[in-house]
Order: sequence, then C-alpha cells, then structure tokens
Amino acid sequence: MCRNITTLRGLEPVATPAEIEAAARQYVRKISGVQSVSDSTREAFEAAVAEVTATTTRLLDALPPRRQPPTTVPPLRRPEVQARIAAKAAKG
Repeated sequence: MCRNITTLRGLEPVATPAEIEAAARQYVRKISGVQSVSDSTREAFEAAVAEVTATTTRLLDALPPRRQPPTTVPPLRRPEVQARIAAKAAKG
C-alpha cells in the first residue's frame, strides 16, 4: 500500500472531495507507475482518477460510521502540507 494513502472513513469532519481525490490520485499513480502525467498518459490517468474518486465517494457514503477515528491525519489536513500548498499558490 502506498504510504501516502490514509484512511478517510471516520474523519471528523468527514473527508472532503479534495481529500478523496488526492487519495484516488495517489492510488492511480502507485498502480500505474505514472509519476508525472504527460500528454500521452493524461487522458487515461485523469479518467482513472475520476472513476476511483467516484467509487471511493460511494463507498464512504455506503459504509456505517467507524467506532474510532483513523490514527493518521490525511495529508491535506497537515499544517506543513497546507503551508506548501499556499506557497505554491502564491508563486503561480
């Protein structure tokens, strides 16, 4: 399992669409071996991300609540990741 994919079920507040998509993107990168999307891989890669995102959303909606929250915090909720995203957005 890719170390960057964290448990999304049971988060408080619930997992956001951005968190679900980030996990889907990480999963597709891992199984496809595509680390940097090129023109030749973009269409298939993005289609796979969309499908995994939709399936994950349906799965999380269908599962009963967890008794305990996940032990790890998703990357998009970590302060250091938020700072990196803000710095990147400020540059471009």
